[in-house]
Amino acid sequence: MTTAVTTDRIYNFSAGPGCLPEPVLKQAQEDLWNIDGSGVGILEHSHRGKAYSQVLHEAIEDCRTIASIPDDYEVLFVQGGATTQCFQVPMYFLAPDRTADYFLTGKWASDSIHEGKRYGNVHVCGTSEGDGFNHIPTGSEVSYSDKPVYVHYTSNNTIMGTGFQTEPDCPEGAFLVCDASSDIFSRPIDVTKYGFIYAGGQKNLGPAGTVLVIVRKDLLERNVRDMPWMLDYALAAKKESRFNTPPTFGVYLMGQVFKWILEQGDLESMKAYNERKAGLIYSVLDSSSFYKSHATKDSRSMMNLTFKTTSEDLDKKFIAEAGAIGMDALKGHRSVGGMRATMYNAFPEAGCEALAQFMKEFEAKNG
Repeated sequence: MTTAVTTDRIYNFSAGPGCLPEPVLKQAQEDLWNIDGSGVGILEHSHRGKAYSQVLHEAIEDCRTIASIPDDYEVLFVQGGATTQCFQVPMYFLAPDRTADYFLTGKWASDSIHEGKRYGNVHVCGTSEGDGFNHIPTGSEVSYSDKPVYVHYTSNNTIMGTGFQTEPDCPEGAFLVCDASSDIFSRPIDVTKYGFIYAGGQKNLGPAGTVLVIVRKDLLERNVRDMPWMLDYALAAKKESRFNTPPTFGVYLMGQVFKWILEQGDLESMKAYNERKAGLIYSVLDSSSFYKSHATKDSRSMMNLTFKTTSEDLDKKFIAEAGAIGMDALKGHRSVGGMRATMYNAFPEAGCEALAQFMKEFEAKNG
């Protein structure tokens, strides 16, 4: 029988902001008061001082170590969330008379397309919209334009519960752009296959508002517009992500999460852990006629698992009863309905075991 959570920390299935590693939160408590014996907390240190410089440089180096990022790539921390990147990327790289290819696989991909059209031509090279975004388009569903500047895709679709199992092809002469906000560092990534990667922090890395950018250095010189200072990637790189006062706490917390990831082993270890967690829930879904998964098996996300019972009333009952025993934020997005169990890197395996057991018990009583 599933029992209620008895500590003051419940199982947080929120899709964003998502849960953070508990050791990171405890370290942050200390460092908010006094970081490294400086007598001042991280929120109070100058962004150009010694203490923050150490935080920044360690975060960059740890990030490079996690993903084996080569020296010909910059690691940047910028502001505005991934939504700002939706327009900043095409504003920087897409001229009015050029075309960029975009995969349309859900809400956030749609937002990127909307913003891209402000600056140049956008070609949808693959979509599963006609099927309710229940899978990732492949094969004959994909058709690239002639000589695109770049190909943009969203690696994990939080609302739909779908994810690319590998990066898509990229036509010769173009570079690959990825919004990796909700699955960054959940599995190995070959950075050299990309020109530009961005990830909002609030899902798998840290607090909302801070964005990790990994960009190939030669691309920094390919801006097609005179950019405002705050949107100039080249200037951000030149100034170590601190042209102005950066989100110092956001960078600090990302750095702590990087250290936590390294303590878990490597990204192969992280992938195995996430597959094991997701497998606990998918095994229940696959053995049940009571639950139905939104995503097709070949496109399933490890981070966001979307499913329904046999009726909306039972969905509501499921969410209410799960919440009463400490499993929070299981309500699916309004565009999909049902339930969404989000299990980012920091989500504990015990929470997945508890949800799987609850699902079995709920089906036995209501199926």
